[in-house]
Amino acid sequence: MARTTPIVAALIAVTLAGPPLLVSPLLSPPAWAVQPDEMLSDPALEARARSISAHLRCLVCQNQSIDDSEAPLARDLRLLVRDRLEAGDSDGQVVDFVVARYGEFVLLKPRLEPATLLLWAGPFIVLLVGAAAFWRSYGGHRGTAAPGSAPALTQAEKRRLKKLAGEG
Repeated sequence: MARTTPIVAALIAVTLAGPPLLVSPLLSPPAWAVQPDEMLSDPALEARARSISAHLRCLVCQNQSIDDSEAPLARDLRLLVRDRLEAGDSDGQVVDFVVARYGEFVLLKPRLEPATLLLWAGPFIVLLVGAAAFWRSYGGHRGTAAPGSAPALTQAEKRRLKKLAGEG
């Protein structure tokens, strides 16, 4: 009997385990990187810290928020956010402080400013250019012959064609 590969063995195991194995990852809560020793004792301040941390980018991972990242720099930023909140800063002041220290790149959702206007408008511009190119390629030739097709016959050619076909 042929030896099964690990992938086939895994597929067999998942099939035999049935739906509970497939659904269980969907039912589990998200894994947060925030450690218990980082959490604030005041639940309201902790909720504010989590809200702010969810919108700040981990400068090491770059595609995760500092709330999700386990990188040491992300931990330092989470602690910095909590320290600023305990010092009495508002949410906006905390974000402004972190942006002043690390730059606009630290924001997962960049602010709408003149410097970031192209970033915000870019997807729409690409969509419009694509739609215009599609229309020009396919939609603009309704009454004309398609590229690469033969031109329309002249009256003389139509008469000759009828004569050759035996209709005239």
